[in-house]
Amino acid sequence: MTSREHGDLGSLLKMWRATVSPIDVGLPSGSSRKTPGLRREDLAQLAGLSVDYVIRLEQGRARNPSDQVAASIARALQLGDAERDHLFRVAGLLPPSPEVVPTHIPPGVQRLLTRLSESPIAVFSASWDLLAWSPLWAILLGDPSGRTPLERNVVAGTFGIGHPAYGEGTRVRHDDGGDHFKRSLVSDLRLVQGRYPQDPRLRSLVDDLLAQSPEFADLWAVGCVGEHQSERKTVLNSVVGDIEIDCDVFTVAGADLRIVAYTVPAGSPEAEKLEFLRASAGVAAGAGSLSA
Repeated sequence: MTSREHGDLGSLLKMWRATVSPIDVGLPSGSSRKTPGLRREDLAQLAGLSVDYVIRLEQGRARNPSDQVAASIARALQLGDAERDHLFRVAGLLPPSPEVVPTHIPPGVQRLLTRLSESPIAVFSASWDLLAWSPLWAILLGDPSGRTPLERNVVAGTFGIGHPAYGEGTRVRHDDGGDHFKRSLVSDLRLVQGRYPQDPRLRSLVDDLLAQSPEFADLWAVGCVGEHQSERKTVLNSVVGDIEIDCDVFTVAGADLRIVAYTVPAGSPEAEKLEFLRASAGVAAGAGSLSA
C-alpha cells in the first residue's frame, strides 16, 4: 500500500494545518501571523519534528512517515479518529488496531487540557503510559520529556523497572506507605490486560514486571481485578517542601484514556506553594499547552 493509493499526504497536511486554531494548542494568536491556522514551525514544534521534515512531507519529498511520526502529527493537528485513520492510510500505514491500548488524544480532550494547563494535569493511556502533561505537572513532579516510553510508565516506575515514578528531587508519600496504591495499580493493569490481550507492548510490560519485580509478581499472583481510584497524597518537592494534594482520575469515554488532575483548596498554604512554583518557572495562568 502506498500513499498515492489514497490521496496526497502533503495537501492534506496543509489543509488540516490551516484549520487548527493556535489558541486551541496553547500558542499565541497575534496579528503578526500571516497565515490562518498553524505554521509549519508550529506543527514541527507540536509534533516533535524538524521544520525541514514537515516541509518535505508537505512538498511530497518525504512520503512514508513512521507510525510514531504519523501518530504525533495526528495529535498535533487535533485530528479525530476517522481523520487519524485516513492520515495513516495516506501515509502508507495501517491505522492503529482496536486490539491495542489507544494512545490518541481526541481534539476535545486536547482543547480542554490546554485551557487547564496552569494546573498539574496529565494524560495517561489505559496501561498508565504518560502521553502528555501540563507545564506545572513537569515543574511539580519532574520533566518527563527526556524519558523513554518505559520510563514514562507509572507501573514500571512504581515497581522499579523503569524510571522512578517522579522526577529527581521529588518524592510522593502515601498514608499507608503506598501499599494500597501498588495493589490498586496491579489490579487495574490486570483489568486492562483483559481488554487488550493482543497488545504486544502491554504483554511485554507485564512480562518485564513479573520477571524483574518480586513485589509485583506477588501482587499479580493474588488475581485481584479493579480500577485505580482517586486518592490524596503528599508530594515532597525539593523547592517548596511537602504539598498535600488531591489526585483525581477521570476516564475519557470512547478513548480509554486517563486524565489525572492534582488540585488543592483555593487560598490554602498548598495553593500558595503551587503558585510559587508556577511563578518561579514563568508559567502564566491560563497559558501554555500540554507537552508530549
